[in-house]
Amino acid sequence: MMLLAKAALGLGGTIVLAGAYTMREGVIRVDVDEFRSGGSHVHMWVPAAAVPMVMHLVPDKHMRHASEHAREALPILRAVLKELKKYPDAVFVEVTDPREHVRVRTHEGKLQIDVEGVDENVHVLCPLSTIDDVTSQLEEHTPAA
Repeated sequence: MMLLAKAALGLGGTIVLAGAYTMREGVIRVDVDEFRSGGSHVHMWVPAAAVPMVMHLVPDKHMRHASEHAREALPILRAVLKELKKYPDAVFVEVTDPREHVRVRTHEGKLQIDVEGVDENVHVLCPLSTIDDVTSQLEEHTPAA
């Protein structure tokens, strides 16, 4: 019985540590709500640390293909990320009209995009560190020009 309790404690501790490690960077959150008949309601939360880990499992030919398509945007993205990190809590775009409200900002080191319209709401939240990790991995697979 004591052996079973020790095994359960070890397994429980491992799960807690794995969860803490995975959630250390926060979550990527995507929420989409359509307010029409038959509209979709998508709410997806993914541990931010999981994205760069999973990218290591993508076959090289697919990473090279993605890098080729992103080649022109990568230096711009790198520069934008560098500047966004200087402003951990700032509103960059806010547009309000009678039909919708759009806001792009950084909040606690995360890029947050909110679009609230008459027929749908879209909210995206992603840690800047995750965007930086993804950009780095794409740059590593970019073929020499």
